[in-house]
Amino acid sequence: MAWRGAGGSAAPIGRRGGEGAGPSWAGGTRSGLGGLGEARPGGDRGLRRPPAENAMPAHKEKNSEERNHKNIQNDTQASQVQWGRAWEVDWFSLASILFLLMFAPLTVYYFIMSCDQYQCSLTDPLIDLLMGNKHLSDIWNKTPTLTYTAAGIYTIWVAFQVILYMFVPDFCHKFLPGYVGGVQEGAVTPAGVVNKYEINGLQAWIITHVLWFANAYYFHWFSPTIIFDNWIPLLWCANILGYVVSTFAMIKGYFFPTNAKDCKFTGNFFYDYMMGIEFNPRIGKWFDFKLFFNGRPGIVAWTLINLSYAAKQQELYGQVTNSMILVNVLQGIYVLDFFWNEAWYLKTIDICHDHFGWYLGWGDCVWLPYLYTLQGLYLVYHPVQLSTASAIGVLMLGLIGYYIFRMTNHQKDLFRRTNGNCRIWGKKPEYIECSYMSVDGTKYYSKLMISGFWGWARHFNYTGDLMGSLAYCLACGFEHILPYFYIIYMTILLTHRCIRDEHRCFSKYGKDWKLYTAAVPYRLIPGVF
Repeated sequence: MAWRGAGGSAAPIGRRGGEGAGPSWAGGTRSGLGGLGEARPGGDRGLRRPPAENAMPAHKEKNSEERNHKNIQNDTQASQVQWGRAWEVDWFSLASILFLLMFAPLTVYYFIMSCDQYQCSLTDPLIDLLMGNKHLSDIWNKTPTLTYTAAGIYTIWVAFQVILYMFVPDFCHKFLPGYVGGVQEGAVTPAGVVNKYEINGLQAWIITHVLWFANAYYFHWFSPTIIFDNWIPLLWCANILGYVVSTFAMIKGYFFPTNAKDCKFTGNFFYDYMMGIEFNPRIGKWFDFKLFFNGRPGIVAWTLINLSYAAKQQELYGQVTNSMILVNVLQGIYVLDFFWNEAWYLKTIDICHDHFGWYLGWGDCVWLPYLYTLQGLYLVYHPVQLSTASAIGVLMLGLIGYYIFRMTNHQKDLFRRTNGNCRIWGKKPEYIECSYMSVDGTKYYSKLMISGFWGWARHFNYTGDLMGSLAYCLACGFEHILPYFYIIYMTILLTHRCIRDEHRCFSKYGKDWKLYTAAVPYRLIPGVF
């Protein structure tokens, strides 16, 4: 989800999110935690969502060489005020950040504790406390503590992912048709740097899971339930890593940044700590903090965590329910989609706009693996065996949601790559040409497609995403609200993101944006909203 400097494309192709204001995890791998005002454009996560705009790359009427040179100059000027997060902090942004720093870790703890001590009831702990049946100390004293076993597991896990990331060049692109891996270039940073990345996430995921199944069925080095059995002690390990890497990133930004011109300082400790100082912090040539922590170790672990939940269900009840299988399959598709498109992820806001701070460092270590896997955790405590009709319905909802999500993005990508010289649903796409002015007064033009899914709703990719998210939750039945946290959270997040994105687009395109919204009047659900 790339930053929108003057002369850049009107909207990048990415996963999940436009210029948001919340942490990318708060989505993953997937989405932000809500708005922090206009202080910082942000991403989402996680697995990331694309922006609202489905525009062509902006252009002006000059020859290619002169245009490119001018665009670089414009980007440099615009980046002084537009790129990354804020130079200054308003009171609302600061209050939001303090709130998240205090309550996001407590939220994760509360959800996990409620499953461990209250069979996944979110209300019973509060009732016990309000009625005086228990004190906070009683709940805390029953919480498993950090153990040497968990510390060893987590250390080995992170070290193994570092090895796969740093020292095993990608080979998947050599034999998988259509897959883009190996060394790839990212977008130009505000300082004019083009970073190179070793795209090998799919390979890391495959190697990790081959070893997991080899252990489960042949080597038996450890139990497949090892993650669930150490889930709360591992939470403390994840928190330690999240805070250590966030603190290190802040210190690095002050004293030995990778590129001083790609740093932003507000003078406010809390804002700089959470939102990050460095744009692309690196150690050496290849270890990129953002790509590693956004994509590994949390997202690689996502499917392993679900597999461990399934193994625990088998151990406890002698079977794996069809609801658990659905959660594993649907979320597995989502994770694989992320890694298949990892090269394309380099052009998303997460890499091209976000700085690296606590919201990525802690969020990708803790929020993503612990709250995006709540459905599987819930099903360990409350196994649900769906009827055949219900299981098929949930599966179809998830697959159709994924199809809409992927095809909507594909249509936008095709439209932009071909300058509109393509066919969408069998015919040449229609569009509205828009113009906007850069900071130096240069006029640029973009095209907003109104064909295909983009003619149905202005954010129909979000609609597909929400359908998939709902499918995860419906697989868990209706006994508790805990597994529905994800769809509630995503609905609030994406609705807010729609409104925020459109406000920015209106500010950018003015009357042309009004023409576009008149042609495509609905945001998410045709005929409704």
